Amino acid sequence: MKKVGIIGVGEYLPKKILTNADLEKMVDTSDEWITTRTGIKERRIASSHEAASDLAINAAKEALKDARLKPQGLDLIIIATITPDMQFPSTACLVQANLGAKNAVCFDISAACAGFVYAIIVAQQFIARGTYKNALVVGTEVLSSITDWDDRSTCVLFGDGAGAAVLSEVKSGGILSTYLGSDGSMANLLMMPAGGSRNPATHKTIDKRLHYIKMEGNEIFKSAVKIMVDTAQIVLKQAGLKCSDVDLVIPHQANVRIIMAMAKRLGLPSDRVFLNIEKYGNMSSASTATALCEAVKVGRIKKGDIILLDAFGAGLVWGACLIKW
Repeated sequence: MKKVGIIGVGEYLPKKILTNADLEKMVDTSDEWITTRTGIKERRIASSHEAASDLAINAAKEALKDARLKPQGLDLIIIATITPDMQFPSTACLVQANLGAKNAVCFDISAACAGFVYAIIVAQQFIARGTYKNALVVGTEVLSSITDWDDRSTCVLFGDGAGAAVLSEVKSGGILSTYLGSDGSMANLLMMPAGGSRNPATHKTIDKRLHYIKMEGNEIFKSAVKIMVDTAQIVLKQAGLKCSDVDLVIPHQANVRIIMAMAKRLGLPSDRVFLNIEKYGNMSSASTATALCEAVKVGRIKKGDIILLDAFGAGLVWGACLIKW
C-alpha cells in the first residue's frame, strides 16, 4: 500500500456577498439572531451564469498550479456535490472537459456536507493500491439554487463555493487513518424532497416548494456533535494518537455552536480549530475543502502537522480523515 497525501489545494468563492443585513430586508430575522445561533455574518452567492462545474474548475486550476501538475497528469477526478450542473452527465465529466484532463476517470459523489471527506478517502484507495497516480478531488456547491429564500430558518445558513485538493503518492506522512459512517434512518432530517424519481418536478411539487432544502435543525444539532466527536476519536485511535497530538482540526462549517461543542468534548482549545463560517456560511461539501485551502494559505498548516478533517451531512453521513502534512 502506497502512502497518499495532498500535494496541492485551491479554492474559489463567488464575488457576490450576501450579508446578514441584506437578509434582514428579505425575511424576518436579524444580524444578532443569525450571529448568535450560527456564527455566520455573510456568505457568497454564485452569479446567474455560474454553476457547480464553473466554481469547481476555478478551484481545480488553483490546486493543480499549487501541485505543479498539468491537467493531463490527472488519472482521476471526483466531484463531491449535491448541486450538480444537471442530473447527468456527471459534473466531474464537465470539469474534465474544461480542464483538458483527457486521461482522467470521472465521477461524482453525493454525500452532502461530508462529500469532500468521502471523496478524499475514495481517491486515497485508488492511489494507495496503485490503480491511479494523481487524483483531483473537488467539493463544489451552488446551494443558493436550492435555498428557499422565504424560509428564515434555512436561508440564513447556506452559501456557494468550491475547494479542491490534488492527491498523490508521498514519501512520508500523508493520510494516517480514515473513517466513514452512515445512518439512513435519519434521512428525513435534511433533504430536498422533490426533483428525483420519487417526486419528479410537477406544478404541485413546485407550488409546495419541495425543490428546496428542508431541515430539522434541532435534531441535526443533537446528532452532529456526538457524531463528530465519535468520528474524531475513532480515527485518532486507529492512528495511535491522542487529541493533544492534533495541531489543527478542520471541521465542516455548519454551525459555530456545533463546532465549539465538539472541540470542548474533545478537550481541544479553540486555537486548534479552524473556522471560516463567519465569512462563508455552510457550503456543504465545499466547506471543509475551502477551510483546508485557507488554513494552508494563511500558514495555519505547516509540514509535519497533524490535521484532522471531520464532517457530517445529510443521509445522515459522516467521515473523518487524519493527515500528517
